[in-house]
Amino acid sequence: MSAQAGAETDLASRWLGGSVVAASDESFGDKENLLTPGAAVFEPGRYGSRGEIVDGWETRRRRSPGHDWVIVRLGAPGVITTINVDTSFFTGNYPEHCAVHACGQEGYPSPEELTGRAVDWAEIVPRSPLRGNERNLFSVVDPRRFTHVRLCAYPDGGVARLRVHGLAVPDPRGVDELTVDLISQAWGGQVVASSDDFYTAASMLNRPGRARSMGEGWETRRRRDAGHDFVVFQLAFAGQVRRLIVDTSHFRYNASESVAVYRSAGRQVPPAGSPSWQPLLERTRLQPDTRHEFAVSHAGPVSAIRLDAFPDGGLSRLRVIGSIDPAARRAAGYRWFNALPASQAMTVLVDAGFSAAAAGEVIGSRPMREGWLAASGSDSPSQIRAGASRAALATILEGSPSR
Repeated sequence: MSAQAGAETDLASRWLGGSVVAASDESFGDKENLLTPGAAVFEPGRYGSRGEIVDGWETRRRRSPGHDWVIVRLGAPGVITTINVDTSFFTGNYPEHCAVHACGQEGYPSPEELTGRAVDWAEIVPRSPLRGNERNLFSVVDPRRFTHVRLCAYPDGGVARLRVHGLAVPDPRGVDELTVDLISQAWGGQVVASSDDFYTAASMLNRPGRARSMGEGWETRRRRDAGHDFVVFQLAFAGQVRRLIVDTSHFRYNASESVAVYRSAGRQVPPAGSPSWQPLLERTRLQPDTRHEFAVSHAGPVSAIRLDAFPDGGLSRLRVIGSIDPAARRAAGYRWFNALPASQAMTVLVDAGFSAAAAGEVIGSRPMREGWLAASGSDSPSQIRAGASRAALATILEGSPSR
């Protein structure tokens, strides 16, 4: 069994919508190569008009003081835990050192705005030495939620790939009335455990978008026993599941023969073999290379899903379509707001109609425990006792005005 408790997501992944916003220079290798989903490749002796063709971001040789940099917008903003600066195939032309900074911004700032003085960049990886032709891993301990990262390369050189691993912390504003994919990585859904990741990982199943080949789905080895494979997911939000989409696209001769799906409502995800799992979809036959949709119903919110695949084989995607439970929305609101950098939290509150002074009082009350607004009563910051301000904060934190 492959245990993946606390599994992390590449928050900068193209699959989640990550993009490279700007770079100081990209003379030899395009900045967009940094986020190419696959591993870097290199064929010696291939030259173009800019020199040897490289699969990475490479700047010109710097002949003046300073350093190069590149800014990446995270596809899924969140709490960053590890940075991977991959210098594969860069042996005599990689940067000597790097540093990484991060910020939290509202909306979709332009390159000019992100490189302006108003942005509050936080150093999450101090200037550190790099090794050539290696995956250079750096741990990050900052607990705040970020939307952008800036990689600084000292003084110049090439980096093949940049991976920003962490835990997605979705912005819950506006999701109250939506029907969403409750296990999507874009919202923070995670694979907790799987029986087998022999050919490709089970984490392919809850990626956004459709698989373009078998290599972008989950495929297990051929079973020679009487068992079956499984995957356990923790939902991004607990909610009411209304439809399951089980997609076997591209698996023509090796799709799973059938699947069954189980649900759990507890705060902790139970082990795969626990008797606490309740049926959500009885064992159902599948067709190869087909997108299946199944209507389901149940009582109470669902917080975790177990997919059983019989007996083995491949699936390209699983979607768990449903509405978010109000209690889960409230918990997500507090988690999100507590994790915002102070400058972004200020922008959120001022945009909602708070004065700078009132916003400062609220930000100074963090971290807020879930239900803080209702529990604080007359002890809440003086400037949010008024009905309008209190209702605005309730909408931000809990999804509906306080009553």
